[in-house]
Order: sequence, then C-alpha cells, then structure tokens
Amino acid sequence: MKIILTQEVSGLGAPGDIVEVKDGYGRNFLLPQGFAIAWTKGAEKQVTVIKRARSAREIRDLGHANEVKAQIEGLKVSLKARAGDGGRLFGSVTPAEVVDAVKAAGGPALDRRRLELPGHIKSIGHYPVSIKLHPEVTAKFDLNVVQG
Repeated sequence: MKIILTQEVSGLGAPGDIVEVKDGYGRNFLLPQGFAIAWTKGAEKQVTVIKRARSAREIRDLGHANEVKAQIEGLKVSLKARAGDGGRLFGSVTPAEVVDAVKAAGGPALDRRRLELPGHIKSIGHYPVSIKLHPEVTAKFDLNVVQG
C-alpha cells in the first residue's frame, strides 16, 4: 500500500514522504490515527504543501541544531505539578507540559513528538530528558518536577 505521511513516524519517515507499507499497517494503524493519507495523484500534489509547512517548523541545518542544543542545555527547566503526600503526582507529566516548561524557562518552541521522556514521570524529582533536534543532534537537559 502506498501512503503519504502527514506526521513523523519513527522508523518510517517524515511528513510529506511517500512510503510503501504493508496493507494492514496502513489501513489499521496509520490511516485511522491520522499519521498518513492514502496515495493518489491529487494527494501527491499536496506533498509540496506538507513539506513547505515542515520546513518552516523544522530546524534548518546542523549548525542551527547545535545552536538550539546549546541554548536548551543551558536552561534550568522546572515544572510545577499537583502532588499528594509522599511526592506522588496526581496523573503524570506529559510531553506537552515539558515543552511548555522549556518555553517558560526561556527556551525555544519545540515539537513534543521529538521529546524522549525517561518513562512515565509520576513523582516529584529530577529527570533526564532528551530531544531529537536533528538526525545527528540530540539535546539533553534535566527536568525538575516540583510540587505546585
């Protein structure tokens, strides 16, 4: 089955890529989740629009990725979360909340889908977080979850 990716799928491709996948994977997962659209000649013309939108949000090149990495690694990122006795959170910390905390700390706007959390964050403490800025550049920073 030939499909056009609308979002980044790890191990498969980036938005705007035209890829060949097994029928079941495309029909039962990628299409219903909105990660891809079925390939047609008309849809192929939309690829340029998808790629243009991706290039506007994406880190431009390796040099720019290294600048953003230096900026992120110099930040002290703190996130306030509701917690009960013993430091256990009500719920867990989501990637969107981490991206908002980075922006509040003076960092750049990041894509939450490129964030790699160390499992589920369900208690107060320090956690190492990494973000893939470029295929060759990964920035790492400490996230401090405090009771708020």
